Amino acid sequence: MRADVAPGTQALRSWQRRALVKYLTAKPRDFLAVATPGSGKTTFALRIVAELLAEGTVETVTIVVPTEHLKIQWAQAAARQGISLDPKFSNSNSQTSSEYHGVVVTYAQVASHPTRHRVRTENRRTLVVFDEIHHGGDAKSWGDAIREAFDDATRRLSLTGTPFRSDDSAIPFVTYEEDSAGLKHSQADHSYGYADALADGVVRPVVFLAYSGEARWRDSAGEEHAARLGEPLTAEQTARAWRTALNPAGEWMPAVIAAADRRLQQKRQHVPDAGGMIIASDQTAARAYAELLLKITGEPATVVLSDDKGSSDRISQFAEGSTRWLVAVRMVSEGVDVPRLSVGVYATSASTPLFFAQAIGRFVRSRRAGETASIFLPSVPNLLLLASELEAQRNHVLGKPHRETLEDPLDAELAEQKRDEPDDQDRKIEYLGADAELDQVIFDGSSFGTATPAGSDEEADFLGIPGLLDAASMRDLLRRRQEEQITKRTADGAVPRPSTHGQLRELRRELNTLVSLAHHRTGKPHGWIHNELRRICGGPPIAAATTDQLKARIEAVRGFTS
Repeated sequence: MRADVAPGTQALRSWQRRALVKYLTAKPRDFLAVATPGSGKTTFALRIVAELLAEGTVETVTIVVPTEHLKIQWAQAAARQGISLDPKFSNSNSQTSSEYHGVVVTYAQVASHPTRHRVRTENRRTLVVFDEIHHGGDAKSWGDAIREAFDDATRRLSLTGTPFRSDDSAIPFVTYEEDSAGLKHSQADHSYGYADALADGVVRPVVFLAYSGEARWRDSAGEEHAARLGEPLTAEQTARAWRTALNPAGEWMPAVIAAADRRLQQKRQHVPDAGGMIIASDQTAARAYAELLLKITGEPATVVLSDDKGSSDRISQFAEGSTRWLVAVRMVSEGVDVPRLSVGVYATSASTPLFFAQAIGRFVRSRRAGETASIFLPSVPNLLLLASELEAQRNHVLGKPHRETLEDPLDAELAEQKRDEPDDQDRKIEYLGADAELDQVIFDGSSFGTATPAGSDEEADFLGIPGLLDAASMRDLLRRRQEEQITKRTADGAVPRPSTHGQLRELRRELNTLVSLAHHRTGKPHGWIHNELRRICGGPPIAAATTDQLKARIEAVRGFTS
């Protein structure tokens, strides 16, 4: 195989340079880099590949990725750096052209024939790069397979951009350290979080537009039920209301898709090739959402289903084109690079931190100053908490099963990867419909706005925010929109509806107003004040806080303004 490669001349970002120096200085056999989606893990890894090939430390490279499409994406990225990788390498034929510097394979491919890959690794000094190494803990068979296949590798570089889960399956080639409670935590050799990347301008700020509404369904006994998204509900009620809202035949999804398209059109006035993506729960819903998009926008959407031939080509064509909408199930949730995506509709009932981070990671890659990402999502406590803590990092923890912390049955289904088709009980549920209203806008951990129906002038005020704004300007504009909304409602004599939902909204509004006053009095950023209130009073971010927690913070923040 070829080894005639020189380190590329592509300029590295500051975090990549720091990590590269750390790696080249330490010369470790194993190295784990944890970097937020969109920050450039692939570029960093390919620079390591080039360095080790050029100095003769290794003779060949094997890249291990989660999906077939990523094999093509890695090969294309490597080619731009003068590195030739074979993405078509198969287990049935262990030979590859001497013109290649290495191969790209999937975790599943390795698991189906680990001995074949072990022999290749033993025969030549090999660097193995694990893209999204957390997949090594998805199943014991996968972990065992990559350990068997690559235990003799000369060097191993592991990458991940999303929170690790917590369970009892150790991820191969990752170092763990035990804490005082006897739990073992994974240790990264270099970390670069979303907050750091946002400060460096490497990723886009994300604005979350959370939509609630009353959902109605009929159970197998013929009894009708109603529940409002965003209010305190049982796990079963949340699941039913959530699925009712996501039903393509209802009123909620058409209203949210129409709002998302208006937001996308606003962005395209400033960024003409800006694109949007709907992340669906299953293939049936994905096709139905594509039909809705055609009716609403008049333009056909690109539909990507993981088991369809040509899916990789359709993703590439969309990435390189300027059409408006892409609809996908899970295939585009991880690792796939479509930088022009800037508007997303989170139309899935998956709510694990891992999946959420992967999905939002598709929208945060920065291309120019002032670009923001807009994500439309159901107003469900799990999702609101994840949206408020987007920058949270989680190590892999052994001995603390993540499934024990899942309260929502939908999460348990996802953890077992049984979300593709509805279960027997779901088939007996008749979803009657759900109205839609913009519940709140979440940005930088803070909540803005008060509930307003979809299609209203107040919703249009938030959807019409300019497509290019820096973070400070976005905060100021959202705050002004909220103040205008409150002033208008006060003048009109509008009275909040007497419900838990309305009470929470009004308490969030009062808290945000007081935080704004504290900001002007103290000069401290809004985010700092919210964090300080959480430190003093405890509890989750404002979007997921209870009535009592909000009241406690309101009392505490009065001390900042007195």
